[in-house]
Amino acid sequence: MKGTNRERGTGDLLFLGAVILLAAYGVLCVYSASCYNAEVQYGDAFYFCRKQIVGFVLGLAAMAAVAWTDYRKFEKIGLPALLISLVLLALVFVPGVGKSNYGATRWIGFGSFTVQPSEIAKYGFILFTARYFAKDPARMRTLKGVLPVLAAGGAICVLIMLEPNMSVTMCVGAIMIGMIFLAGVSGKATAAICTPVLLLVPVLIAMEPYRLQRLSAFLDPWASPKEEGYQLIQSLYALANGGFFGTGFLGSRQKYRFLPFSESDFILSVIAEETGFFGVVLLFVLIAFVIYRGFRIANRCRTFYGYMLAAGITLAFAVQSALNALVVSGCIPPTGLPLPLISAGNTSLVVTMAGMGLVYSVSRHNGGGKNIGYTKQR
Repeated sequence: MKGTNRERGTGDLLFLGAVILLAAYGVLCVYSASCYNAEVQYGDAFYFCRKQIVGFVLGLAAMAAVAWTDYRKFEKIGLPALLISLVLLALVFVPGVGKSNYGATRWIGFGSFTVQPSEIAKYGFILFTARYFAKDPARMRTLKGVLPVLAAGGAICVLIMLEPNMSVTMCVGAIMIGMIFLAGVSGKATAAICTPVLLLVPVLIAMEPYRLQRLSAFLDPWASPKEEGYQLIQSLYALANGGFFGTGFLGSRQKYRFLPFSESDFILSVIAEETGFFGVVLLFVLIAFVIYRGFRIANRCRTFYGYMLAAGITLAFAVQSALNALVVSGCIPPTGLPLPLISAGNTSLVVTMAGMGLVYSVSRHNGGGKNIGYTKQR
């Protein structure tokens, strides 16, 4: 009983510490991966690192504010969070507000201040789904009851896909299916939902020539080593050059403008080159630890809302981490998806840290002991 009370008062500090450690490590990795590009492009080797430090500080502030707030207070904002997410995604297509880069319009902002709505939308969807199922858990027993969640996830996926951003679309789709499964929807119903979604993937790929080109580059990157296959080949070079123990901090060769997006989507390639196989293993042991503790917090929560909230946020972190690793290693076609808490990008960093603060809040206000059953939320 003493242990239970202690956990209720402090929450899962190991989880919180691991999240902060990952984010702090990400600042170092961003500096190492970007210092040369930043010096050449902006005349300042710390350009990207400085922005990441700002994101880290803001992330700590957001995480602290959320962590020390009772997570049940967020239950009321489920629907507003979804609506705000949809509005932000729609603003991407408003001239003068939406910002384009590398042929895609994925940001909104004014001047140098930009925000990536898709990063916010993932958590808006989680807040909505957790609230929706917790309000009436009986909804999960029928396909009709699940339809609002499918509609919300589908609307977000369509808006993100139009940017276009196929990678985040797939990530949100995986989170949607995962949350439906975590809510307790039957295996048959989940399979019925997954089947048309999976059948839709090749159709979406065939609709856009650039997706077919990426698929072709994935199947045989050496067929176009200077075009579509270039990025994957450079990533594989980095992985191979790292060996077992790596080239050491700041020792990457691929970051010298050989590997595009070395500080963001492909930062794991630079980490692998500088720390080697064992360094990557240690990194993913820490990531796996965060995932384990997150699902442990969810499992021990005494309310259905807290369970869905913690499990959904942890699932989003797990899915995105896995997809990024699979892309970098050439296991799936190249997509633009950052490694959460590590890659450069303030929107992703701040929102992810705030989400992790929410998981910690669940542990702080509902931790301890075995799950004694969920209570219906009003």
